[in-house]
Amino acid sequence: MRAVRLVRVGEVELVNVPEPVPAAGELLVRVDAAGMCGSDRHLVSGDYPSVPPVILGHEFEGTVMAAGAGCSMAAGTRVTVDPNICCGSCRYCRIGLFSHCELLRAYGVDRDGGFAQYVSVAEAQAHELPAALAPHLGAFAEPLSCCLRAMDHAQVQPGHSVAVIGGGVIGQLLVQLARLAGATTVVLATRQRSRRELAESLGATASVDPSTGDTGKAITGPAASAPAGVDVAFEAAGAQGTLGDAVATVRPAGTVVVVGVAPQVMISQISPFDIFARELRIQGSHLNPLTHGRAAALLASGALQLAPLVTRVIDLADLSAALTSPPGDGEVKTLILPG
Repeated sequence: MRAVRLVRVGEVELVNVPEPVPAAGELLVRVDAAGMCGSDRHLVSGDYPSVPPVILGHEFEGTVMAAGAGCSMAAGTRVTVDPNICCGSCRYCRIGLFSHCELLRAYGVDRDGGFAQYVSVAEAQAHELPAALAPHLGAFAEPLSCCLRAMDHAQVQPGHSVAVIGGGVIGQLLVQLARLAGATTVVLATRQRSRRELAESLGATASVDPSTGDTGKAITGPAASAPAGVDVAFEAAGAQGTLGDAVATVRPAGTVVVVGVAPQVMISQISPFDIFARELRIQGSHLNPLTHGRAAALLASGALQLAPLVTRVIDLADLSAALTSPPGDGEVKTLILPG
């Protein structure tokens, strides 16, 4: 079968490898669609830890083709796969902090993932999708599950004002989730005009270009109708300066949720006195513990607009070049169809 493998940091290649054979408790899944994530580029560049050589791809949906001993899911079942595998017995798992598992493993990071025609996955990681869901949209379950985790941290309430810093797929999903949660004001900040227009078409009440001046003032001005600052700000860009932008937008006693994946070596300068004096809550949001099943159900509900987020669809043969190139202007989500 064809697959795209991270050989070593900085080197990815299209390879032909044997089709996996599911062990006991595992499913053989034909990958119908996979999403390319910004963190995949970080894996290739070495800015996010991985264990190469490994087949990349942690956002994917597919169809069960065969099952190992002890499995109950039938062939033909459409599934989305939670890539993050916890041990269930370490000190963090025992208190429910599964994303901090001391033995955490993930498909597409240190186990072969979904940038392939077939992948073998633990049945416990598979969540059924309805056959009626539009083709390929199940690949959004993983980024959506991360956004649901961030929303849980943020505790957005009806009537809240929200800022989203970053216009990629995470930012665009957060705009929609914030509106579904009842936020009356949702402002997205990104430099790319096409992403700002997309966000407004998906429910953002306003958008701003942070390159034109002070992002905090732009968001908390007339566009946000919240001159004292917004209730919640999501940092969803992982870029230099965006955490400071998020902190600058929130009101006293407001909440900043950091969900963007920044390079490990990046350092952000924010004022401890400002955090102290305004009593800000800065919350990291890592991965998707216990939210992947909720994401699958939300996808099936049809409450989100997902098709407009698909910027392009490519074949596995084009993926190596995409992974080693910077994002194109306006890029939100690239889908890969391995078949």
